[in-house]
Amino acid sequence: MPTRNISLTPEQDAFIDEMLKKGEYRNASEAVGDAIRALQQRRALDALKLERLRRSIDDGLADLERGDYEELDDADLEAWLDRLVKAR
Repeated sequence: MPTRNISLTPEQDAFIDEMLKKGEYRNASEAVGDAIRALQQRRALDALKLERLRRSIDDGLADLERGDYEELDDADLEAWLDRLVKAR
């Protein structure tokens, strides 16, 4: 298994020590490995959210090109938003 030397802040080191004392992990490598897995999951979720946002933008632009939209003035905006929330 590959090894790496890493530097931790005193706070990070104390946090790992605390988890080890509680028996949550057998050693610091397990704790760091779990942190890396959590980071991988977060990055995958962020990528998924970004892809969904891009698709929504593309859908919105396509709607605009087709003329499939409503024009509202400021006075009607609040009522339109209320209808939108109730429809969900």
